[in-house]
Amino acid sequence: MAGDPDLAVSFAGLELEHPIVNGSGTYDAIAARRVFGDAVLERFPFSAFVSKTITLEPRAGNPPPRLFETPSGLINSIGLPNKGLEGFLAKDLPALGDLPVPLIVSVMGTSHEDFARLVSGVAARDEVAAVELNVSCPNVHSGLIVGEEPAETRALLEALRGLTEKPLIVKLTPNVAHPAAVAIAAQEGGADGICLINTLKAAAMHPGSGRPWLGGGRGGLSGPAVRPVAMQQTLAVAEAVSLPLIAMGGVATGADALEMLAAGARLVGVGTESFRDPLAGEKVRVELREMLAKSGIPSAADAGLTSPAAPAGA
Repeated sequence: MAGDPDLAVSFAGLELEHPIVNGSGTYDAIAARRVFGDAVLERFPFSAFVSKTITLEPRAGNPPPRLFETPSGLINSIGLPNKGLEGFLAKDLPALGDLPVPLIVSVMGTSHEDFARLVSGVAARDEVAAVELNVSCPNVHSGLIVGEEPAETRALLEALRGLTEKPLIVKLTPNVAHPAAVAIAAQEGGADGICLINTLKAAAMHPGSGRPWLGGGRGGLSGPAVRPVAMQQTLAVAEAVSLPLIAMGGVATGADALEMLAAGARLVGVGTESFRDPLAGEKVRVELREMLAKSGIPSAADAGLTSPAAPAGA
């Protein structure tokens, strides 16, 4: 209809129909298609799909229990179970290549060499549009968490940048004092985009035994409880770098998405809400369009720091 807001956005060279994507590991597109058939492709809720993080070798993940509900969120201790690089390329990538949207593959290694093999392996495939670097694992050579140390992050990007011309997106951890410093280092190293936030460190106790509930002992908190943290860090990173941002953390409504865009994000990730509602991404997109129209904002690309949703003085 006339005056209908334009949701199309560009992110690191990817032309997307709207700004709503999934958080890595929160939506199993292969399982969804197995259950619901091709209807999943016809009504896919996201404009790009981010795979669950893969590692060089297969991982079984953490022992159960792996999830704990909080009054305003979810603690998970999944432990990155995956088939490894070769298993992913042989078994998962053909199915993910059938999705009607660009595919972003998330990878995590414990050394520059691991990351290099992962990036080279997935970026060489035509099905892959971009690579997300999950930098929340210790570097086996230095013992430092790559995403917690700006120098480590810069060095990793410098080591990977020449391996592919496809976009490299760095997923930041929120568990640092100054995530903007890490984002600046990623930009200096050659990153094409930033994704934030990942889960906050968390734990839960068994009400009967008084011992940790989760099989892995500790986990990561996501959901509405982390949204104010995500908002603050998105604002800080958006002010510090010129790279496009994917912002996420407790997004459940179109209003939440508009706030993320107003804070400086280009794309908005829906994660925990998809566990409750597999079509949460579609719901957020529809509500976002309605809110843009109501606010008189002509497009998602115009919903930045100058939009009515922006904080005073932004």
